Amino acid sequence: MRHIGTRFIVNRAYAVAAHDVTMAGVSFALALLLRHGLGSFWEMSSGFFVEGILLFTAVSALIFWRTRIYRGVWRYTALRDVVLVVQAASLAVLIFVPILFALTRLEAYPRSALLINWFILIALLVGPRVIYRAVLDGSLAGVLRRGGAAGRQIPVLLLGAGDNAELFISATMRGSSASYRVVGIVDDDASKAKRRIHGVRILGTTDELPQILRSLRARGAGPHRAVLTTPDADPDRLRALLGACEALGLPLSRLPELTDFRPGVASEIDVRPVRLEDLLGRPQAAPDRAAMRALVNGRRVCITGAGGTIGGELARQIAEDGPAHLTLIDSAEYNLYRIDMELDEAHPGLARSTVLGDVRDPGRLASTFARERPELVFHAAALKHVHMVETNPNEGVLTNAVGTRNVADACLESGVGAMVLVSTDKAVNPASVMGATKRIAESYCQALAASPEAGTLRLVTVRFGNVIGSSGSVVPLFQRQIAAGGPVTVTDPDVARYFMTTREAVQLLLQASALGAGEEGGGIYVLDMGQPIRIVDLARQMIRLAGLAPDKDIEIVFTGLRPGEKKDEALFHPAEPLVATDTPGILRAESRPADLALMRRRLDQLQAAARDRRTADALALVAAMVPEYERSGGDPSAAPADAGLAR
Repeated sequence: MRHIGTRFIVNRAYAVAAHDVTMAGVSFALALLLRHGLGSFWEMSSGFFVEGILLFTAVSALIFWRTRIYRGVWRYTALRDVVLVVQAASLAVLIFVPILFALTRLEAYPRSALLINWFILIALLVGPRVIYRAVLDGSLAGVLRRGGAAGRQIPVLLLGAGDNAELFISATMRGSSASYRVVGIVDDDASKAKRRIHGVRILGTTDELPQILRSLRARGAGPHRAVLTTPDADPDRLRALLGACEALGLPLSRLPELTDFRPGVASEIDVRPVRLEDLLGRPQAAPDRAAMRALVNGRRVCITGAGGTIGGELARQIAEDGPAHLTLIDSAEYNLYRIDMELDEAHPGLARSTVLGDVRDPGRLASTFARERPELVFHAAALKHVHMVETNPNEGVLTNAVGTRNVADACLESGVGAMVLVSTDKAVNPASVMGATKRIAESYCQALAASPEAGTLRLVTVRFGNVIGSSGSVVPLFQRQIAAGGPVTVTDPDVARYFMTTREAVQLLLQASALGAGEEGGGIYVLDMGQPIRIVDLARQMIRLAGLAPDKDIEIVFTGLRPGEKKDEALFHPAEPLVATDTPGILRAESRPADLALMRRRLDQLQAAARDRRTADALALVAAMVPEYERSGGDPSAAPADAGLAR
């Protein structure tokens, strides 16, 4: 055993070596036993047995040490490892024979025992390895993988010696990943050091990465990039690895999804940049899947904006939980067609209907709800891009504010049990028309929820931060700019935003709906997204993930804040006291209910102004309905009547 810090770790390679040497001695004895039979075994072998077994064991130990067969990890035994063991066993027998001949002229040792010994030794060495892997895998498929040619175009160093590493190495050996050649493996488990997976050596721990790279480069085997094989690495650990690799001039990538390794799925295995969601600086929220499934299973569910980023992911996750019927509503024909085709392929037996319609049209909503009879409605339809709504404020009013009232009223009239409004952190102290119209949408739902009219209808609001990778978000923009060679444009060096993944956002929607069961009033739920991330830091991180140097290979240009944008976002208003929930990572705020009759009168006025394209009047009404709204760039009533046409 070796002492590492305060832990003692049994060196598994030495344990395997002891096993192999012991099997050599056992094979020698069994060969003579089978040759002479139990009755005459000792009589025929006693004259040379002790010397012979010691000699054969010593020769085998020397050969096993030279061929390093004990370094192979049994969990990943494959055909290549079997061949290596057979070669070592054959070499041990071939060397033992002339030595024994020189000592005894083979006078007492039967010649046929040599062949028997060879077969038994191979069986005792290969058998446990093959059985061990077959038991863990449930089949011999992994053992029967063949090795490929050694030459590969791009040398890579794997970080992590687990199942994914074995799959990647196997893929390169089969030739399905001919672009890569694995030169070594690094793993934080010190007990794996110096062992091998399919002949590829585990060189040490990540703390030893600088020395490992120097050694590889000195031998001309330096990797061109590191490939992270651990799927659930801690975000802090990922950032540390990214920094360490950057300091060593080694781009860091991650493996593709495991499905890409399955035969027939992908023609070529490729490495990809580290996922941005892995670098959020916090673990992703773990939802209560049982509660979420209980919410949806066997119920009729409706999703507005079903073709968008959030609506589409919501449809996918709900489909997994067995709804009785799913109604998809969207005003964009292609987006609706795409999510419908995707669900048809993944869940052909799912009862569903597609409705091409706009939430601005109350008649379309009323007829749809009367026909489909939804029990649970997720309202994700919205205009979300700050700049677009800022230059088209009337459209933002009609979709975000008036459209939400239409959906809520349709839910009330058709006896829907619960409606979940998808909102945004930009609705808190809004500086944009988009944020202000979403705040009006929240206020109407809260006012309706607090009134006697709501009856059994439960209204829940869920606020999101920025969804990584959603259509029109900053991440795809940066990816395109980096791919084009830069520059990467950032509005302001101090701008910071909360980030979450699409999957987190949708899980929050479902979790919030489950948490809100039985509660009265319009609760507001927000995912605890940790600390906001500076956009310029995100840009630099993405440039590094592309294997480039910020401000050297790719320039970062600051363009200034656009109308409606602010430097910082907040998740809650000071007048919204927080209330603890039973689910870690999800926060709830008390709503700020408004007078429902007053909200309806003002929304009627707002709708009329927006429809008549009286932009100044519409913006003045927005400012009156959201007192904390301070439009970036000046007086909210100062926008031109045809703001949407301005360039």
